[in-house]
Amino acid sequence: MAYIKFKELTKYFDFRLEVDTKNLPEYTIEYLNANEDVLLAYKNSRDYALFTGERMILFDRDALGLYYKKIHIIPYNRISTCAINFKPGKVELLCSLDSGYQMHLNFIDMNHDKKEKIKEIFKIMMAK
Repeated sequence: MAYIKFKELTKYFDFRLEVDTKNLPEYTIEYLNANEDVLLAYKNSRDYALFTGERMILFDRDALGLYYKKIHIIPYNRISTCAINFKPGKVELLCSLDSGYQMHLNFIDMNHDKKEKIKEIFKIMMAK
């Protein structure tokens, strides 16, 4: 009998808007530890990304038939490799996790100042 290891397809997130940490929905705050502060937060029409000093928390919401919410909590020390790509108006983070799972975070409509914020988060992620 043959067994096939299941590996989920690479997940893509496209984020457009930076969110003030004071305006985050209550359900996103519930996943923070007591001493954890959000350094940067982004959203698109349905998803959120929170970046703290120790981990990223991604909220993947979908409304196909039944409403569901999938939460990815990724400690930075579990990212085995990550690349940052700067393109005109866009920044991409291409991450591979220790588990083999891959994730692409795309930040769209970025000017120079916004790209610098993503670069600082990238440096924090890679320092862990």
